[in-house]
Amino acid sequence: MSLIEKHATLDANIGLSEASASDYIALLKPRVMSLVVFTGFVGLMAAPGHINPVIAAIAILCIAVGAGASGALNMWYDADIDAVMKRTAKRPIPAGRLSRDEALTFGLLLSIFSVLTIGLFVNLLSAFLLAFTIFFYAVVYTMWLKRSTPQNIVIGGAAGAFPPMIGWAAVTGSVSMESIVLFLIIFLWTPPHFWALSLFMSDDYEKAKIPMMPNVMGEASTKFQIWLYTILVAPVAILPWIMGFAGPVYGVFSIVMGFAFLYSAWTVWRSEVGEAMIRPAKKMFAFSIFYLFSLYAVLLGEILVRKALLVLGV
Repeated sequence: MSLIEKHATLDANIGLSEASASDYIALLKPRVMSLVVFTGFVGLMAAPGHINPVIAAIAILCIAVGAGASGALNMWYDADIDAVMKRTAKRPIPAGRLSRDEALTFGLLLSIFSVLTIGLFVNLLSAFLLAFTIFFYAVVYTMWLKRSTPQNIVIGGAAGAFPPMIGWAAVTGSVSMESIVLFLIIFLWTPPHFWALSLFMSDDYEKAKIPMMPNVMGEASTKFQIWLYTILVAPVAILPWIMGFAGPVYGVFSIVMGFAFLYSAWTVWRSEVGEAMIRPAKKMFAFSIFYLFSLYAVLLGEILVRKALLVLGV
């Protein structure tokens, strides 16, 4: 069955389904959402100034709901290719547990709720950034870039990089160089992270006709570009310390982790094309998640300690 036929079959499924709550939760892409919420929270905590704890909780909730809305809209549009790929075939829509119309309605309602709520209770800039993030992921990345260019991840990665900037804007009502650096860390991290995945999932992407870098430019070119982007992100990740909004613990940790990430990318780059690169690519993909999470976790830890010392008057 062709992708068009699969899409038509999925489109025909417009009646009410017997979906469970877990199916709707799956639409939100909870694993992706958790990282988005975490980085948004770090951005909020790193921002100078004070924010009412209730308003802060509303801001984080809206970032979470907005991320979930983006995931639901992505699954609505990509239901045809999700049905083809092993990694995504068991998602609620291709598995037949949810209709595409239900996913679309769910995603739109969550989008409207999250943007209106953060706009009413927090500030207009954070609402604009959240709305732009949802639009960028659902329309620019999902509907346009993903199926048209091997640079889909490079440009589309901006959507996942906005949450710390939204958190920062929720406190300050502005965008600063510090929040841009937090954005850049995720933006530059995204290509090597997803290209490592694409190296060992290239058959899936080929079946779905998604022009990922290995399928279009070849594995050798992909490995080299993973190495180049890792060279870019490693020094950028040190900037919070250099700029003074992170302390020496983060500074040392970011340098050590940067060298570890570079080594991981180097092992992928130097591996032989074919089966020999699968193992290092999988290792790099797993390490890249730990790399980003740990950087933000250490930054958050320093911020919390600093705030606690201020409260104690130390």
